[in-house]
Amino acid sequence: MNTSIYAVTFDCEDAAKLAEFWSQVLDKPVDGDASADFASIGLNEQTSARPYMMFTKVPEGKTAKNRLHLDLTSADLEGTVRRLVSLGARKGKEFTESGFHWVTLTDPEGNEFDVIAEQT
Repeated sequence: MNTSIYAVTFDCEDAAKLAEFWSQVLDKPVDGDASADFASIGLNEQTSARPYMMFTKVPEGKTAKNRLHLDLTSADLEGTVRRLVSLGARKGKEFTESGFHWVTLTDPEGNEFDVIAEQT
């Protein structure tokens, strides 16, 4: 039996709006059928590398810290954090631990994610 990750799905208030934020973060287009109820990145073409990203409208808002989050990497941590904040992210705390340096941010709907400095 072979199991693999198909998609990372975000529960959200406005699927198209949150998909557009992540589209800009990752420089990948939102699939053409995006709506406020459902949007995706890479799902319709299925030519991009998995996991795909899906965004689904739910009635309840975020109430607690994510138990699962995305980790992005960047050769220019400071510049990437500035760019993501200009797209609508909010900067949180900065950490250096176990040989890694990263910044925690939140997307426009409050989902936490980290940007980690690439190790040289």
